[in-house]
Amino acid sequence: MALHFTSDEYAARMNRLTARMAEEKLDAMLLFAQESMYWLTGYDTFGFCFFQCLVVTADGRKLLLTRSADQRQARHTSNLSDIRIWMDRGEANPVSQLKELLFEMDLLGARIGVEYDTQGMTGAIGLELNEQLTSFADLKDSSSLIPMLRAVKSAEEIAYVRQAAALADRAFDAAMEDIRPGADEGRILAAMQGAIFEGGGDYPGNEFVIGSGRDALLCRYKSGRRTLDADDQITLEWAGSYRHYHAALMRTVIVGRPTSRHEEMYAATRDALAAVEEKLRPGCTFGDLFEAHSSAMDRHDMMAHRLNACGYSLGARFTPSWMDPPMAFKDNPAIIEPNMVIFQHMILMDSVTETAMTLGRTYLTTEGEPESLSSLPLDLPVKSG
Repeated sequence: MALHFTSDEYAARMNRLTARMAEEKLDAMLLFAQESMYWLTGYDTFGFCFFQCLVVTADGRKLLLTRSADQRQARHTSNLSDIRIWMDRGEANPVSQLKELLFEMDLLGARIGVEYDTQGMTGAIGLELNEQLTSFADLKDSSSLIPMLRAVKSAEEIAYVRQAAALADRAFDAAMEDIRPGADEGRILAAMQGAIFEGGGDYPGNEFVIGSGRDALLCRYKSGRRTLDADDQITLEWAGSYRHYHAALMRTVIVGRPTSRHEEMYAATRDALAAVEEKLRPGCTFGDLFEAHSSAMDRHDMMAHRLNACGYSLGARFTPSWMDPPMAFKDNPAIIEPNMVIFQHMILMDSVTETAMTLGRTYLTTEGEPESLSSLPLDLPVKSG
């Protein structure tokens, strides 16, 4: 086994989970989220694009049902000992096999929590699961149970987050060395990702966002590269990833001289981030973070150009996204607690003038003021020729 955490750490996570299961009166859980499997057992794969399920019982038993291609993956990366294989064949029905295993585990008539809200659970699987198990057990949507446990990080997890944050800083330094008029976006992207790999990091949960010119206004990755003009803008959103733990950053870099609109929008993002930092404290809510962000932006007359969310929790995530709940949007009642890792992004996109401005970094919450996990300055980054 190649486990990234101590046995005591995994035992503590199992204890937290079974305690919550007892509160919810759950006899077992069917885990389909790869993040849940990794957090609870260390199991590390992208095989969740096919059917697989980790059964966890209230008394601490664990059974993984997966494909043959992931059998060794599970044995090498996790603390699982009971690994069952469903067969790939024309009429293969892994849900039927799962039902048989649940019967063997004496879970007929049990109250079972299911992780429905995850990329590891397709609609087809969900329909089949409900059809086969509704009369077998009392199913309950428990999609948010483990994500809420994962939102508060242990000391061992925070150590990995700090390494991810250092890699994110290193990636930006690598990018700034290459950003200049005539630079190719592909070279910039390669430098950023290369810095993370060379530092022992991983692929991120989603592609880095990189776009220049009018594409600097995009908040998602897209295919296609361009070279930078003498006067340009390039938006970067990236994350250092270490042992799958993420620390994200976001910047819009000005090539040449910033316009007055750039400077106006930068002032708004800087004020909004400062306002958000005042609410990044225990007892405040994720809704409070959005309210601080939106109020500051609106004071700068930027309502038409801001987004309807301003950040989210981060942790160990798998494709297709590094975003974790809770998210900072209007009226979200989720409470901020110490030892949460939260990315806050201030994003402005003015489609009329085709001007972009972003500013974002990742924080660790404490008993008081939040700690920025990045050592990068918040100044507007500018690169001339």
